[in-house]
Amino acid sequence: MTVSPFDHPLLSALLGDEEAARHFSVEADIEAMLSFERALAEAEAECGMIPREAEAAIVKALAAFRPDTARLRTGVARDGVVVPGLVRQIKTAVGAPHDAFVHFGATSQDVIDTSLVLRLRQVIDHVGLLLGENIVRLTGLELEFGNREFMAMTRMQPAIPITAGDRIASWRAPLERHQQRLKEQSGRLFVVQFGGAAGTLEKLGDRGAAVRAALAAKLGLGDAPQWHSQRDAIAGFAGWLSLTTGSLGKFGLDVALMALTGTDIKLSGGGGSSAMAHKQNPVKAEALVALARFNTAQLAGMHQALVHEHERSGVAWTLEWLILPQMVVATAAALRLAAELAAQIESLGH
Repeated sequence: MTVSPFDHPLLSALLGDEEAARHFSVEADIEAMLSFERALAEAEAECGMIPREAEAAIVKALAAFRPDTARLRTGVARDGVVVPGLVRQIKTAVGAPHDAFVHFGATSQDVIDTSLVLRLRQVIDHVGLLLGENIVRLTGLELEFGNREFMAMTRMQPAIPITAGDRIASWRAPLERHQQRLKEQSGRLFVVQFGGAAGTLEKLGDRGAAVRAALAAKLGLGDAPQWHSQRDAIAGFAGWLSLTTGSLGKFGLDVALMALTGTDIKLSGGGGSSAMAHKQNPVKAEALVALARFNTAQLAGMHQALVHEHERSGVAWTLEWLILPQMVVATAAALRLAAELAAQIESLGH
């Protein structure tokens, strides 16, 4: 049983996306957090903050480390975050005397936020491919049907004749802009989080910036000052997700409305009805509208999560965890459905 339609055994076939969802699994999260701890030990040894022997012991222990997830779950209920329990288990695996150098100078938020960024980088690769596929499919429709005639509809009433290409352009052009926006956002989003207890890297003294730069390089991320309570890049990405599903929702609604009469569009593979055998419901088009409206509603919550008190907020941070994964999966699902819907268009215009 699940409370989320995105991983529901039945509903996820329509509304889910397995590739996007797997990057929010406990396995993916732990793998990314362990990558942080490994890279941190390597960076700190490189910068002379911990002994090379400690680095070797930590890297060796992490290579074979398998956490006890039941104990981690108990720890989250107590601590509110997974990292204290995870670090305790890693320290046990490393053993004395080198266990004192595990997680040295870092805080839970460094691990959790960097894990998120590492996983979002993979998700965005997937989403970017889906976005490109949609642009290609819509371009193909324009090449095939673009010169055919349509009756423009303004305020749900017939207006003047246009071409199918005119309407297809209104579907494709926003996606091309979203493609460019995603490239622009990546530089702000794919950066390491490393600030220590209160963002000052106080345990690392004058070598804090050097350790952070080395850590970022080892993880393949950009180097940036800590952003513990500065969530604008995350909220900006959520905005991109909502913009993208909104544009796909416009495509879906247009297709659903055209399918009312079927005079301007011919679709293959519509959904069936349990009561009316003649029905060919535009299921994918309807789902695109629903996913667009879902992300629109969630975006307000992500903007609420911008409001962090002082140097760290357990409230706003937790709100992000509740909302962002669902927005990502909703967007990936919408992109998948839109590409499938475009492939079902057999004819446009006259």
